[in-house]
Amino acid sequence: MFAVSWLLRALLAAGGILLVFTAWPVAISALYFQQADVVISRLREDRPINLPDALAAIDAVDRAVHADPTGARRLLRSELLAGAAAGLNWAAPDSQRDQWLHTAAADLEYGLATAPARGIAWLRLANVRYSLEGGPSPDVVVPLLMSIDTAPVLQRLWPARMELILTNWTSFTDEQREKVAEHIVNEWRQSSDRRGFVKAIRRPVDELYLRYMLRDVPGAQEEFSLWLLSARR
Repeated sequence: MFAVSWLLRALLAAGGILLVFTAWPVAISALYFQQADVVISRLREDRPINLPDALAAIDAVDRAVHADPTGARRLLRSELLAGAAAGLNWAAPDSQRDQWLHTAAADLEYGLATAPARGIAWLRLANVRYSLEGGPSPDVVVPLLMSIDTAPVLQRLWPARMELILTNWTSFTDEQREKVAEHIVNEWRQSSDRRGFVKAIRRPVDELYLRYMLRDVPGAQEEFSLWLLSARR
């Protein structure tokens, strides 16, 4: 009886030690991520960040990922790195921002392999690849389509998606163009405020692409012209 009791206590002690070793990296990682909360929040709210705060946040997040190198942690780091690369366009040197983007791309590819149903992360990967490629590319199209497939009705993503669709139009196959056109039509029909369609236009040819995608929607051409006129005024 004594031997059984001793064995149970030993097993419980071993389990406790194992739990500590398992939970400790997660706890340390969470503490490091808390140090980056302010910068990440500012990026999510589309507010400006400065270089010293961004560097401190990135250092903290690097330590967090080192402590707990899971896909979820790396997806969080990709958000910070991609946001810093875009938000510090003039404050950080090109070499630094390129390094951040390469690390963000690797983090996204790793994280999405473990959690593929992440529409926001797929869109982030498309944007990161677009920045790294320096223009349209089939490598951008693949994650862009995955973003649409995994989160087709998440309306807040559509302005950024539309801009990427238009800028990468020449990199789509004919079949892919028809697929994204169907989604654009659905977004047009579900939206009452269509300023996002106008805001996505960066070049004169973008208007033609949008008009082509909306060609079979009754009244869309006339209403699109009104939204354009309103924006130009």
